[in-house]
Amino acid sequence: MTENLKKMYQTINEDHFPPEMEISFIEGTERQTLFYEKVTWAIDGVQKGLRYGENPGQEAALYRLVNGNLMLGDIETLLPGQYLASDIELLQSGKHPGKTNLTDTDNALNILRYFDDKPTAVIVKHNNPCGAARADTLSNAYHRAYMADRVAAFGGCIALNRSVDKTTAEAVSDQYAEVVVAPDFEEGVLDILGRRKNLRVIRIGNIARLKNFIGKRFVEFKSLIDGGHIVQWSFVPTARTPTDLKLAECEYQGKTYRVRREPTSREYEDMLFGWLVESGITSNSVIYVKDLVTVGIGTGEQDRVGVAEIARDKAYRKLADRYCFEAHGIPYKELTDPDRRAAIDARVAEERGGLTGAAMVSDAFFPFRDGIDVGIQEGVTAVIQPGGSSNDYQSIEACNAAGVTMVYTGQRSFKH
Repeated sequence: MTENLKKMYQTINEDHFPPEMEISFIEGTERQTLFYEKVTWAIDGVQKGLRYGENPGQEAALYRLVNGNLMLGDIETLLPGQYLASDIELLQSGKHPGKTNLTDTDNALNILRYFDDKPTAVIVKHNNPCGAARADTLSNAYHRAYMADRVAAFGGCIALNRSVDKTTAEAVSDQYAEVVVAPDFEEGVLDILGRRKNLRVIRIGNIARLKNFIGKRFVEFKSLIDGGHIVQWSFVPTARTPTDLKLAECEYQGKTYRVRREPTSREYEDMLFGWLVESGITSNSVIYVKDLVTVGIGTGEQDRVGVAEIARDKAYRKLADRYCFEAHGIPYKELTDPDRRAAIDARVAEERGGLTGAAMVSDAFFPFRDGIDVGIQEGVTAVIQPGGSSNDYQSIEACNAAGVTMVYTGQRSFKH
């Protein structure tokens, strides 16, 4: 039985999807057609497409846009030929990619595009980031992103926006990851990464031009159970600089409520970093960011106060694991010495999970102040959210009472 289950993951589907695909949008006699071709890779002398879909047994195919342009109103699609995840260059693939590897890669790039001015690392697992960080060097950015949630990073996709150097490669090869993607790899790096035979090493030259994808849209399709489709334009965050944000203010029963304190430059940096990382996180979501590192990420929950609490609890757990691993070389859950556990617990409690001084980020408004209160109780100093709740005045009062600043983006950032 066990061997049969293991074989399931070694299965490679021969997909029956055709080599070309066309999608047409028709209005009267006018037709706009997008032309696609299926992507395959030469692996061991054989052309192979996707390994399988979301699960073994699900056939899947990857198509890239090769011709056509769609314009609806004043919005047009990305032009063909500007490839990223749909045209990857496999430098090493003990196992060639499946659907989840590519969707994780794509979402990592979706986030990474906003941060070309500084070395940045994004680690994605199950299509959600588990760690993201910016730093002065690539190796430091990767280390900070990895240690933000070392446990969840196991088997994830690591996306880097600089050519991978040997120091970063050594750190990556010490961990288990499914994918590492970067614009290039310095001499000798592939030998280091080759220690992990099943690691998919992917080069995408266009990563160096990721900023050109900011603000660009593509057509998204959501398939329904009956074969129908929901079609929408992709999401574009409009708040990308401090001038795009508005200090929290609202009217309630004839009275104006305003947040009293302007954010500091550091708080603006953390809030905008968090807001743009948030665009790649499944909603409902709340995350905490401090010093350009994700501290706690809460994803996909049904209620906002609940996800704020989950992100808080994860921050405590992940920090305890980090301190344990740094001090003793083992996960926190394996630490049996009660004195050592007590010392780590005390340190994490004193630092409130690393949340003191952090920014709190929400992809939608807080319907009540209880969600913001979760962060305030842990010492966050800044909040960024879309605004627009009828109870915004409650959140503003909560922030003013604690000396916390809050800004509105004026845009919701749901991702389903």
